[in-house]
Amino acid sequence: MVEPIYVPVLPTRRSAWDAYASLGAEVRRRVAPLWTVVPRVGPERTRGACPETDPDTDSPELRRWLTGRMDNLIRAMDGLPGWVDPVHIERHVEASAIGLWRVATRSELRLVTGPERDPTLQRYAADLAFLSGRGIGIRVLLDTVVDEPRSTEILALVDQLCLPPARLDLILDVGMVTDAIEATKLALVGVDVLGALVPWRTVVLTAGAFPADREHPDQQPTRVARRHDWDVHQSVRASRPEFPGPLLYGDYSVEHAHSANISARPHGPPYGLLRYTAPYDFLIAQAPLRGPHRADRVRAMARRIVTHDAFRGIEDTISSDGERWLHTCAYGDGSVGSGNAEKWIRVGHLQHMNYVARQLSPTK
Repeated sequence: MVEPIYVPVLPTRRSAWDAYASLGAEVRRRVAPLWTVVPRVGPERTRGACPETDPDTDSPELRRWLTGRMDNLIRAMDGLPGWVDPVHIERHVEASAIGLWRVATRSELRLVTGPERDPTLQRYAADLAFLSGRGIGIRVLLDTVVDEPRSTEILALVDQLCLPPARLDLILDVGMVTDAIEATKLALVGVDVLGALVPWRTVVLTAGAFPADREHPDQQPTRVARRHDWDVHQSVRASRPEFPGPLLYGDYSVEHAHSANISARPHGPPYGLLRYTAPYDFLIAQAPLRGPHRADRVRAMARRIVTHDAFRGIEDTISSDGERWLHTCAYGDGSVGSGNAEKWIRVGHLQHMNYVARQLSPTK
């Protein structure tokens, strides 16, 4: 069996699971996503904190919504491994029961919990993990330097879960990175302290670097953003070559690290983003969602990407349907095939996951 080498942290949205399902079979076996269940309604959630009053009060609708979303995710995964983090909906135990039960019994996905969560919910996730026989992931947010109380907290959680280390995955989540040097310091302490607590089955180090949508559309329509998440992981691996076992690379693909913390924006900007992944950077082009000559303007933005030196072409062995779509969009005609915001995100995820999996592979 081919072991996964890459963990993209993805929101449970159609654009992301369709992108994963569209990967070639060889690449899909190397990619084990961590799916964060997005909130159904309400404002953006704060990372690592639950709202005092949960805005989702319609339990029957939440049950229907979540069950359908988990069924779609299970079909997209097609029996391959990964994780599901229900952090934004897990307090609704009765409403989420059917959806999470199906994850535990009809897929190879592992549930996720965290040390900051309610002990009752931790125990519930552990019971489902025991039922599945696949174990559980522990997601630790590395927003501050790990200290002794944090280590004690993680060990207490391990005891609470009543599962052997051979069924426990440690997911060290640095979150959004704007300063790779400072983020690397946090990651190194997390790896040194928490990675050595128990003989974990899997250790994942994940971070995000894709910038948030710009709020001022009058800025330059194209930009380059550094892949700080890649820099952090490479620095940690170089600093800790003796780390026992694999330290899996994780990122937030081509979405901001907080994108799974909000259901949807009712009134977003009048533009979307075309996204492309270079070896050390993201290429980002702002494309209009409406207005005169929209399709022509979208195609002009796509041409900026496909004519960039970093574009891998449509015949390269590491290219994907993402590259082919961008190329077709760039040189097409008319409105058909110019896409929309969801399509552009899907294409971004597709080319990114395909490229990173091959970037990490020793055989490329």
